[in-house]
Amino acid sequence: MSDCIFCKIANGEIPSATIYEDETFRVFLDLGPATKGHALIVPKQHYANLCEVPDETAAKAFILAKKIVSYMKEALPCDGYNIVQNNGEAAGQTVPHFHIHLIPRYRDDHAGITWKPGSLSDSDRDEILKKAEGLKG
Repeated sequence: MSDCIFCKIANGEIPSATIYEDETFRVFLDLGPATKGHALIVPKQHYANLCEVPDETAAKAFILAKKIVSYMKEALPCDGYNIVQNNGEAAGQTVPHFHIHLIPRYRDDHAGITWKPGSLSDSDRDEILKKAEGLKG
């Protein structure tokens, strides 16, 4: 997409603080970081969300996430990390180009990437399991 900011960054049209690049992805520091070292894995080809990404590319993205967070743990060093991938505005996706957030976590960093656990009702469980029957291999 010619107007996609992440396409432009991933393909080098807009400068970025790049920490890794290969033929498929660019990994760069987020300009609005949740914590020190927050980076984004962005494919050079445009995909709006995870459902559009070919399986092979999705697998490579998460293998790359593992590589980068291993580096982060040594280089920063951080106490943990979040790997976050949002799909759709309701889920927090602000740029409609598939990307993975790699967020180093530090004790008491107050990044706020948590939720209050609810409870799984019997009716919700039964409804979801019935709908998921087609997924069983």
